[in-house]
Amino acid sequence: MFEVRCRIAAIVLACASTAALAQAGNADPLAVGRQMLAEDNPGELWVDHGKTLFYQKRGPKDASLEKCDFGLGAGQLVGAFARLPRYFADTDKVQDVESRLVTCMVELQGLDHEEIVRNRFSTLDRTSEVEALATFVASRSNGMKMDVRLSNPQEREMYKAGEYIFHRRNGPTDFACITCHGDDGKRIRLQDLPNMKDPKQMQAVVSGWPAYLGTKSTVLTMQSRLYECVWQMRLPDLGYVSDMSIALTTYLNYQGNGAVIRVPGVRR
Repeated sequence: MFEVRCRIAAIVLACASTAALAQAGNADPLAVGRQMLAEDNPGELWVDHGKTLFYQKRGPKDASLEKCDFGLGAGQLVGAFARLPRYFADTDKVQDVESRLVTCMVELQGLDHEEIVRNRFSTLDRTSEVEALATFVASRSNGMKMDVRLSNPQEREMYKAGEYIFHRRNGPTDFACITCHGDDGKRIRLQDLPNMKDPKQMQAVVSGWPAYLGTKSTVLTMQSRLYECVWQMRLPDLGYVSDMSIALTTYLNYQGNGAVIRVPGVRR
């Protein structure tokens, strides 16, 4: 039923956006469609679905996720996403929202780690439970400012690694993240590419993920966005909640400190 409602919402909004684009004669007609999606964001369906999953008793241990600690205490969600990624003593790792959710789903609910990873990304036919949960948890920090702190040695190491990866050219295309995101006015087909050297553009990026993507008619997370970026650079697949992915997220979110969180965002 959830997937059916999402598809209906996506079709209705796509039709509305197409009509608006036909009528709009401004210099940036794509902005009209994005604005319409933002005003009646289908991503809110994922927030509701994630909320249901969070409080539902599931798995072999018949438990909810209410005892999951995202850094502010068990079950404390307000403001938690704003501080992620951060170091967690129980895992001795720096974790983002998704890796922390995976830990809790396995430890608290007894769910299978491999199955979670196998179904980690949403498609038109299947909604990823961990992505819905991440969207709900992140939404509980809406209106708050990103506030990643590098107070722990492991957090600082993750940041340094993320900075290095972001700027390092490699692979068959000799690309780095900064290749696409280091100047104003760049785009790939219809997609504007933010200049992440600009603090305001960096803040706009980190403040709106997880995000509803109109081209995919689903909500995707930063883990998914990074996976696709790495794939587009023709590099080996980025491991889900791997150290590399956490390092990049740590770098991005710290650089985006001060951004007002508005999740789910809206992207093309």
